[in-house]
Amino acid sequence: MIEIKIFNNQIKNFEQRIKNLKRYLDYTKKKLRLLEIDVELLSPKTWEDKESIKKLNKEKYFLNSIIKKINKIEENIKEIIIFFELAIETKDNIILKDIIIETQEIEKKINQLEFYRMFSKKHDNCDCYIDIQSGSGGIEAQDWAYMLLRMYLKWADKKKFKTEIIHESIGETVGIKSSTVKVCGDYAFGWLRTETGIHRLIRKSPFDSGKRRHTSFSSIFIYPDIKNNIEITIKSSDLRIDVYRASGAGGQHVNRTESAVRITHLPTNIVTQCQNNRSQHKNKEHAIKQMKLKLYEMQIQKKQQEKQKIEQNKSDITWGNQIRSYILDNSKIKDLRTNIEKTDVQSVLDGDLDDFIEQSLIIGL
Repeated sequence: MIEIKIFNNQIKNFEQRIKNLKRYLDYTKKKLRLLEIDVELLSPKTWEDKESIKKLNKEKYFLNSIIKKINKIEENIKEIIIFFELAIETKDNIILKDIIIETQEIEKKINQLEFYRMFSKKHDNCDCYIDIQSGSGGIEAQDWAYMLLRMYLKWADKKKFKTEIIHESIGETVGIKSSTVKVCGDYAFGWLRTETGIHRLIRKSPFDSGKRRHTSFSSIFIYPDIKNNIEITIKSSDLRIDVYRASGAGGQHVNRTESAVRITHLPTNIVTQCQNNRSQHKNKEHAIKQMKLKLYEMQIQKKQQEKQKIEQNKSDITWGNQIRSYILDNSKIKDLRTNIEKTDVQSVLDGDLDDFIEQSLIIGL
């Protein structure tokens, strides 16, 4: 039998946490914004602009997802209060057992929403790009870069996020030299932003006839897909634009035309590439947009690092800059920032990254 006092305290705890969540997640503002969007969608002028409709519907979906979750939890709380009173009155143990199960479910739902408080940074609710770049280690590093690409694609699939490979540079023998993936989903950037850094692999190389131990590095850089115009000025004289034939999937077209575009920002040596469109013009437009986003995100990170007095060197993909080590021989993966260790190596390489990501968000990285 559930004690009345314990049950009442639990309900009070739920109600207070929901009250806090409404404040943290700007519940009232979200409801007002939802009404504004509904009014905008009724306007004939809005329907003349397909991009506006797409943007408004996406925002509406995002707002509804939060509002509906909170409303549903509040309904569930009211329901179990009614059923608890009924169970006490009728002394029905079956109903009480159901209440215990429902209470545990409410606890889980509130915990999930409370975790979303971690996504408090400006662009956390944006889609994002993952840049993967192989580092020192030759063929080993290129194979490692491909393993990381696969790992993030599988992680995104588990989250039911949509992914699109914008660019991919195939390695000389195996793997990839670099790749850019667009990730679309609720809080995609918020989930992934702490994955920026150097990832180190240690293993007995399958490419070494002596089966010696090799260390390889690849860098990951995450930046948000900001829809609004961002204030980044790029001088045309600071850009080197190269066109080339796309590699990888795409049929005969990619082998016949130089539609792929690579843009280098000379002052920072930042590179963006796009090859997924048939039009060179569209690829160039997309690559310039990515350049602005990368420069913007690097500016934000620089300000944060100066404030926190943390030194960073993204250009050196080698020792001393890694955030996580994947030691396959010892079946151990260790995050050097959170000290979380995992022994189920294959599970992590198959996209089981949430423990690393959630802890990094909790400690405020």
